[in-house]
Amino acid sequence: MNAARAIRILVVDDEADLIATYRRLFHRHGYEVTSAATRAGGLLLIDSSPPDLIITDLELPDGDGLDLVRAARKASSISRVIVVSGRSSRGAQEDALAAGASAFVAKPVSADALRELVQSLLEHPPPDTGRRDSNVPLR
Repeated sequence: MNAARAIRILVVDDEADLIATYRRLFHRHGYEVTSAATRAGGLLLIDSSPPDLIITDLELPDGDGLDLVRAARKASSISRVIVVSGRSSRGAQEDALAAGASAFVAKPVSADALRELVQSLLEHPPPDTGRRDSNVPLR
């Protein structure tokens, strides 16, 4: 009997504490979590081991998190990308959604709200456009 494969989440953020928090949160709910602290590291992981869902910071030390959104959209198996950002402007949200993000979340976000968003995206994948106007309320 084959065990079901764990759902893989890729977290890309340059804040080590935030990655550790996401890792604990999602491991506790049975998800497999990989992470990268840079855009380049995230792109490598997308190519080598495509995740089921990506959570990426908008601003990374070596570039734009939207590059990860675009790479995910090109990989046919990845349709769920959440962009998180300390910039909660309407323009940042519109840019993320236009690039193909499934959702945009302004930091700080509660662990429960993020977990619920991830669960919702996994249970109800976004349409082919990958766009979902879902700004999770701030805590």
